[in-house]
Amino acid sequence: MLLFILRRIGIMILTALCLTFVVFALTNLEPNLEKLAKTQGNVRMTDEQVATWLEQNGYTDPMLSRYGQWLGVFPGWTREDADGKISGRCISRDVPADIAPQRCGVLQGDWGWSTVLREEVSSVIGKRLGLTGILMFWVMALMVPMALIMGILAGMREGSRLDRSLSTISIATTATPEYVSGVILITVFASSAVGLKWFKGTATSAMDGITFENFTLPVVTIALYGMGYIARMTRASMTEVMTAQYIRTARLKGVSFHNIVLKHALRNALIAPFTVIMLQIPWLLNGVVIVETLFNYKGFGWTLVQAASNNDIELLLGCSVVAVVVVLVTQLISDVGYVFLNPRIRIS
Repeated sequence: MLLFILRRIGIMILTALCLTFVVFALTNLEPNLEKLAKTQGNVRMTDEQVATWLEQNGYTDPMLSRYGQWLGVFPGWTREDADGKISGRCISRDVPADIAPQRCGVLQGDWGWSTVLREEVSSVIGKRLGLTGILMFWVMALMVPMALIMGILAGMREGSRLDRSLSTISIATTATPEYVSGVILITVFASSAVGLKWFKGTATSAMDGITFENFTLPVVTIALYGMGYIARMTRASMTEVMTAQYIRTARLKGVSFHNIVLKHALRNALIAPFTVIMLQIPWLLNGVVIVETLFNYKGFGWTLVQAASNNDIELLLGCSVVAVVVVLVTQLISDVGYVFLNPRIRIS
């Protein structure tokens, strides 16, 4: 098992390096760098001035070298102007050249500076990730139990009226995008046009304090979309288990249907949905972009949109690192958990 985990971790690290390099290369394309130079300098800068600004700020170095500097495995660039003043990636007002470290990248905890929000990237991501984490927690708390209950009830009696009804609901919720269900919920439950002003149509106030009124609609919007997929997977797994030979044997021996479901079928039926549930975590982290924008909830998804639209390269890279790490870690937990839950899986 330990060798399996170490091998998985090695694959994760290699995958993370490849993915972050791709994102780094795309965000550091020439048009983006030119836009960054004009944003930080002057919109009316000439091509020569843009080239000078990029050279003075280390953007003319080879792509692989800049990636290594950003990652923190290569020494940061340094420049000396005509007056003898030394500037560099790791040199700032707070850290003069004589005491500046050679390396200052992601591995050293230096994620860069947000050119739009004027804050350290690590500080911005920490705050926004915390807000999204709260949203994800309540979504999972609502979505997972409801989806499992629907899937189990539908799979217990395949082909029954209850099965058809719950399967129809599951397909309908999965087929409805978040921006559609979100608008519908706002219109019905938060608009004076309909008259049911039970909840708030914005979650901005939830950033300072969560209440039932300001947090229910975004939670329900996300939960509805993910609930159907988990319910359908649970239903398929439950249906397969209920037709297994050992279940038929238990029925022939006179074991009650209640005990068959709880003691024999349920544990095996939940093995497959476990992987699906774990994969909902990275989906929630990156999939809340639409909902957070719709409800003006300034979490991780909202920050990602702002970074991309405003060409905030350092913040966009920081968000990509978090997204990649969350996806790979949840995949590792899913693989390891599946091995423990399924006794038929053996690692040689």
